[in-house]
Amino acid sequence: MQISAVRDALADAARTVVLPTTRAKLTCTGYTPDAVSEPHFFVGEYDVDFDKAYGRGLDIAQFTCRVLVGLADDQATQRLLDAMLSGSGPASLKQALETARGAPGEYALGGAADDLHVMRIQGYRWYEHQATSYVGAELVVKVIGQGA
Repeated sequence: MQISAVRDALADAARTVVLPTTRAKLTCTGYTPDAVSEPHFFVGEYDVDFDKAYGRGLDIAQFTCRVLVGLADDQATQRLLDAMLSGSGPASLKQALETARGAPGEYALGGAADDLHVMRIQGYRWYEHQATSYVGAELVVKVIGQGA
């Protein structure tokens, strides 16, 4: 499993969400950006457990992804974030990411991994990024793939 390919594929999958028509399109990056064009999804930190199967057969990675939304209107901003954090619906990041699992028997993330699962949402709070405040949250995504 190549980490860079997984990061890029997660961002590509998140890019498929459909936000309410009154909002700009979600921007997405596989890496922590220097500047945020909100609303923005990015893949941040990750942890990898190597050698979960014999002969480098399986690695398991957990990616902490963040979604940040501007502060133009506190209630509207949080409603938009809530829509992206919902378990289903056109704006659901969970649904968009898990759609990238592919059909049964197919590799996930366009071949970058064997499977993935959005495990949880955490850290719903105010974030500061490059001296600008945003409301946001983290999504923890488990990705499994070949170790070799």
